[in-house]
Amino acid sequence: MTRAFAFLAVAMTLLTGVSPARAQAGFGGFFGGGSNFGSGSGYEGGSSPIQRTRVSFPGRYAPGTIYISTAERRLYLVLGNGQALRYGIGVGRDGFRWGGTHRISAKKEWPSWTPPSQMLARRPDLPRHMEGGVDNPLGARAMYLGSTLYRIHGSNEPETIGQAVSSGCFRMTNDDVTDLYSRVSVGTTVVVKN
Repeated sequence: MTRAFAFLAVAMTLLTGVSPARAQAGFGGFFGGGSNFGSGSGYEGGSSPIQRTRVSFPGRYAPGTIYISTAERRLYLVLGNGQALRYGIGVGRDGFRWGGTHRISAKKEWPSWTPPSQMLARRPDLPRHMEGGVDNPLGARAMYLGSTLYRIHGSNEPETIGQAVSSGCFRMTNDDVTDLYSRVSVGTTVVVKN
């Protein structure tokens, strides 16, 4: 699967005309991440420093619910029978963490990105819009949370998983977000505990 992502990255780069230098320059600073966004093997989402695993999850949530613990920096997909899949995530940095219950209102593969006005006010150097692809900071998949500005999305910066680095979104490696994306649907309940 990793080879397939690598092949896709090369093909996308060739088809979109993105120069290797531009692809390596990346856009890591958009969400407070490192400088490796869009470079080399980081495109694939790399290996998460926190491996996806099945764990015990005694709770009151229905199977299919996504439960996010910002304190733990973990996302749980409730499987039922006291089990869940646990993923490592990056969460909002100080001042950008939040909590609540929403539903996934949309799912997109290789989403485009338009920075919200609040982000542009903090970072006027950001582009006003980016098409989806290898340079895009939302990564390979995004799941939009209700009418909020927030998403669960991919990242090409595996070193930020387990860190508080975003502007409120939840980032996962591209491998993990692709796995989660395939398991949930629009309407899925997402519970965020801060």
